[in-house]
Amino acid sequence: MQDNALTRKSSQFGNRHVTLKARIPFALPFKKATTVMLRLPLPVSSCFRESAPLLVMLTLMHTAAAAADESPVPAAPEHVEFFESQVRPLLAKRCYECHSSAKGSENGGLVLETVEGIAVGGTRGSMFAKDDPSASLLLQTIRYADVDLQMPPEGKLPDNEIAILEQWVRDGAALPEYKVAPRSAAHAIDYESARKFWSFQPVTSVNVPSTDQSHWVRSPIDAFVLAKLTEQQLVPNPEADRSTLLRRLSFDVIGLPPTPEELDAFVNDTSPDAVEKVVDRLLASSHFGERWARVWLDLARYTDFTPDWQSPTDRGWMYRDWVVQALNQNMPYDRFLKLQLAADLLPDTAPGDLAALGFIGLSPTYWKELQLAPSVIEQIVADEWDERIDAVSRTFLGLTVACARCHDHKFDPISTADYYAIAGIFASTQLDEQPLLPASEVAAIKAARQQIKDLEAKLKPLKEQKSPEADAVEQQIAEIRAAHPKVDQPWAHVLREASLYVQPDGADRTRLEYREGEVRDLPVFRRGNPSNPGEIVPRRYLTVFQPSGESRFTRGSGRAELADALLTQSQGLTARVIVNRIWDQHFNAGLVHTPSDFGIQGDRPTHPELLEYLAAEFVNHGWDLKWLHREILLSSAYRQSTAFREDANAIDPANHLLWRANRRRLDIEMWRDATLAVCGKLDLSMSGPSRSIDDLTNVRRTIYVTVEREELNPMLRMHDFPEASSHSPRREPTTTPLQQLFVLNSAWMEQQAAALYERLKSLPDDEQKLSACYRLLFAREPTSQEVSLAKQFVASGAEATESDQDARWKDYLQALLGLNEFHFLD
Repeated sequence: MQDNALTRKSSQFGNRHVTLKARIPFALPFKKATTVMLRLPLPVSSCFRESAPLLVMLTLMHTAAAAADESPVPAAPEHVEFFESQVRPLLAKRCYECHSSAKGSENGGLVLETVEGIAVGGTRGSMFAKDDPSASLLLQTIRYADVDLQMPPEGKLPDNEIAILEQWVRDGAALPEYKVAPRSAAHAIDYESARKFWSFQPVTSVNVPSTDQSHWVRSPIDAFVLAKLTEQQLVPNPEADRSTLLRRLSFDVIGLPPTPEELDAFVNDTSPDAVEKVVDRLLASSHFGERWARVWLDLARYTDFTPDWQSPTDRGWMYRDWVVQALNQNMPYDRFLKLQLAADLLPDTAPGDLAALGFIGLSPTYWKELQLAPSVIEQIVADEWDERIDAVSRTFLGLTVACARCHDHKFDPISTADYYAIAGIFASTQLDEQPLLPASEVAAIKAARQQIKDLEAKLKPLKEQKSPEADAVEQQIAEIRAAHPKVDQPWAHVLREASLYVQPDGADRTRLEYREGEVRDLPVFRRGNPSNPGEIVPRRYLTVFQPSGESRFTRGSGRAELADALLTQSQGLTARVIVNRIWDQHFNAGLVHTPSDFGIQGDRPTHPELLEYLAAEFVNHGWDLKWLHREILLSSAYRQSTAFREDANAIDPANHLLWRANRRRLDIEMWRDATLAVCGKLDLSMSGPSRSIDDLTNVRRTIYVTVEREELNPMLRMHDFPEASSHSPRREPTTTPLQQLFVLNSAWMEQQAAALYERLKSLPDDEQKLSACYRLLFAREPTSQEVSLAKQFVASGAEATESDQDARWKDYLQALLGLNEFHFLD
């Protein structure tokens, strides 16, 4: 979109237009990503403001469908994940019996156990209708729309399973890209060969390349980057100017823009360690934890509230605050990992650290209606285990272990037995709530809470009847609260060692039985079906990381042993994954471009020796996260400008070799926080319960806004905030008309523009206002042309009133807040 600051909304713009550009990607059966240009007349009436999102979306959908062709594009990662976690297990359960080559049953020529088979279809052709997903053969068949073609033949699927397939087709019937041939079901995993794969090997020390360009090499990182560039006869970009570099550092480390005072101090600091001093100051800031906690919360599928069909979660903010605090304290990553899996099992855990168990505790826990059959409840419970396995394995290992639920992993050396060995750990773990207090106080607090709950239940009808007994009951409640001051302290999600058993209860009901202190090993559920159990598998770690033989977990559920195994038996992979995640955030591209898939189908590292060096040094430095940040931020590779060069682009158009810095857009948290900060409204108070982002009086940092699973706030969704229902490895930015319409017309943006004007209004003349504004927003002075254009726009005519001039200033400032220069980092 063009940065035309003066194409805006008031009547003084006459007949001007705004051009909106959007790229609409579709996976199968819509295969082409279509760019659509809309030319919308301004001013925008209040009527159009309300209907614009719908009109824009209808126009884009119509145009994209009309322009679709047969050119394939990769499916969105979240759609592929939906296929793997929801669709493939459903196909295995309901369809493989008749449509599987492994079973020797390919009815209708249709094979559903491979991606190729699904994509090609059977003798009737493709299962998908390219132009009309609702008319797809698959949907017609499972809906029983054709009396001659109804699947499954033994009976229609339940509505919830039909809904899964409908959503899959509606989203484009996304399928993973196959880079290697799938392993035959009859072919056993060759673990000895698998352990030779780069990511499964132990981390090793790497020699730093030598170079004769010592003036550019500030860090070993630079030597590795320069060696790759030299191989392709490329040279790195010059260093970014001071103001650009400070803005980049400030947003990267604390998620906030630099103040004019910080800018002046840095620009005027001629000492050789000027950058080092800024980096150390930012890393020591309490706002560091807020910025980087949100990165972690994407992985942890953080939510404040769950939908009413799941067990309620309303204390998620305690886990969020724990992550912020842990990162600010520079808790070693190995300790950070252990506490999130087994804080309740470690001997030296402080009461406040029990909140770390929110990583597991915030996973979906579904209501289990006891009127349902045991087989249905068993499936629900198995789904809960599966979600925990997926979150743990992808977050800490960068492996898709959950893909081995129904069969051995098609690509990675992960067996179904491995899957159920890990599932046994979570089958032996139950979710609970507990105050963050010493164990000696917990029992008394629990009893007091129950007393208050019983008295409050008794009090309600007494108040309705206006009974004199109500006062006495209220007095009892007050006395209990006085005796136990901590009774109202929020409770965190914690875990306990217990096993859940699903038992029949009569003909039509189910009974759930929790056996405290009991742990259990699970059988392999054949094809993922709990009603079809196979051989019992002891709780243990993944076989590929146990070359000396499998070792069972024997201490309780095994969560503490799982944490130890992640940090010892697969230490190299665990270290590489977190190093890559931090690199990804600083460079807007990881050394491995698939941050949660380090398996066979994942991308190979662009700089394997550099990744190996950083992983080894990270472990050697005690898993010190701030050491890793500092090492990256002080490198010459990080300090490069984003300037485009034709010669380098011709050789490396994707910038995999890092010949320049990548320009990137601020995420919703940085952008909203920066807007509030420059307008003088940001409340920097930390911790505590979340508040809705829709509340115009909520001016706290965005990490403290409410996140709801399944009902994500529209403003967050519009700006690429991830769904809280699953692990999100990285955010993929989109550009849509709705984003710019929000900037141009929302009440929130108008409120911020007015606040910014109030901040500038007291300055004596327009030039000083403009200078202060540009320094706040862009960390630079305005050019003479920008000053001239702005003064022309805000200048008062002969009949203009002070109110007219104020309105012009607010319109102008709102336009500046919408510029790409404010939304992007160079």
